[in-house]
Amino acid sequence: MKWIANARMYAVTPGVEAAWRTLLAHVADDAGVELEYFSYPAPAPLENLWDRPDLGAVFMCGYPVARGMAPVVPLAAPIPAAEWARGEALYRTDLIVRVDSPYRTLEDTFGGRAGWTVAHSQSGFNAFRHELLRHRRPDRQRLYAHVEENLVTARAVLDSVREGRIDVGPLDAYWHLLIRRHAPELVAGIRVLCSTPATPIPGFIAARGAPRSQVDALQRAFAAASARPWFEPLAGTLLVTGFAPVDASRYQLYLDWDREARAAGYATPG
Repeated sequence: MKWIANARMYAVTPGVEAAWRTLLAHVADDAGVELEYFSYPAPAPLENLWDRPDLGAVFMCGYPVARGMAPVVPLAAPIPAAEWARGEALYRTDLIVRVDSPYRTLEDTFGGRAGWTVAHSQSGFNAFRHELLRHRRPDRQRLYAHVEENLVTARAVLDSVREGRIDVGPLDAYWHLLIRRHAPELVAGIRVLCSTPATPIPGFIAARGAPRSQVDALQRAFAAASARPWFEPLAGTLLVTGFAPVDASRYQLYLDWDREARAAGYATPG
């Protein structure tokens, strides 16, 4: 079987995707594994990609990993070159508004318009819901007058805020870091209102049916990547300092957040 690689989740521009493609080729070469880069542009549904039996090294969100949405094995997760990551494989969700909006706190946006990506997203759904949950009261069960559901991508959330279709929306902070560096014109009209706590970042996964020797070799190659001579130029583009080992148990927190919200009768952010 041929095994595929893909970095769609964080391929924020063609140039960034090219850097991911090069990094994955180096990792595969170091591991002695043959991986073929598979292009899978948005808005094609990521859940269809994750369900393929030929996944060799593909980015996948930790929330669907914890939910068992697809039969996969985690390989490694990136360590963002950002102060909020604290040198660990962490990320958070930035809640964004327009620069010229009057909002100064998240509570200021209540009664307005919000949006979210897909219900299996940690950054674009579960983290946003968890942040909103603590603001609900018996007399304030619904926080927003209108919610744009299933926007699918972080880019759609960004565009919806920038163009005034919603007042507030969630952005994966690592995705935001990359887009701010490589396409600053797209974020010129927005600002971060607040951010959620840092939690485990999405990582590369393989199909559960991949040979154990292949999985082990890729895990070792990702772990050693930061010491390889090819890493530094790519790290500057991808804004990473290395990769950390990861397993499915790392994402169990996200199921706790889901259970807490559902127990409170708060199935979706709104």
